Amino acid sequence: MRLPRTGCPATDAQARWRDLVDRRLPEAAGARPDWPVRLDHCFARILLDNACGGPWRESVAPPAWANMPAERLAAATELGESVLAGRADLALLNRRSLGWRGKGGGKGGGKGKAPAAPDALRDGPLILRRWRRADDAPFAALNADPEVMRHFPATKAPAESLWEARSLDRRFEADGFGPWVLEMPGEPFLGFVGALRLVRPMPFAGGERPGAGVEIGWRLARAGWGRGLATRAARLALADLFGRCGIADVLAFTALGNAPSRRVMDRLGMRRDAAEDFDHPALPEGNPLCRHVLYRLSAAEFRAANGACA
Repeated sequence: MRLPRTGCPATDAQARWRDLVDRRLPEAAGARPDWPVRLDHCFARILLDNACGGPWRESVAPPAWANMPAERLAAATELGESVLAGRADLALLNRRSLGWRGKGGGKGGGKGKAPAAPDALRDGPLILRRWRRADDAPFAALNADPEVMRHFPATKAPAESLWEARSLDRRFEADGFGPWVLEMPGEPFLGFVGALRLVRPMPFAGGERPGAGVEIGWRLARAGWGRGLATRAARLALADLFGRCGIADVLAFTALGNAPSRRVMDRLGMRRDAAEDFDHPALPEGNPLCRHVLYRLSAAEFRAANGACA
């Protein structure tokens, strides 16, 4: 199989992507006057930017179909299939893409402009703040630590960590919230704690609608372990999420065997229903990390448990 313009052999996944953005989405647009775009390159921009967490050309050389990492191309394709099926809000995805490119919300900008995020949140000496370039090296070290990453498929190379840091910070621009850097006096980088809008279809109730769900999560360096910092910082992030951002409920998920993260979820008052356990779509069947547990928390439950702190 060969695709035009490059003459390079194409995988089935690459061919599926090209058919999706070159033919299927533009054809479907004729019957969808509410969609903000009509052209193949516009669909590609929206899906690729959302899969990359920012302008895709900043981390991938064109053509995207040939050079995009397989997992990100799969995520972009799944997102496009969700748009076709009416499960994803194309206007919301377009607003995020245009915002990252400095073009505002554009036509059909989705559900309104994201609330402006403060530079930091504080709870005594604990600080949750926006990302800085000085965080790149300690974040790469965190992602290269096998103990920190033992519940992830693999450690990350420096280039992958750099892309992830930029993508995490851009969440604030797109959504008004994101994963904050955790800082304590004398410890300028202890990892991150905060929320992410889920833009990949997930196999649980509500997860089938990309962009609708919000996940709370954390990844701390070993220096931050055993001090209650993840729970304390997550409470601070949740108070901001349920208050300033007006989010009604959040979820969290992790590998079945990740006892430390599950303890944090329990301390936050999150609820787990074993019937909602699922296999993560990014992991192959049989991978020991594949099975995941899902926890949920509503704004009302959080306020009832935390009183004035919420």
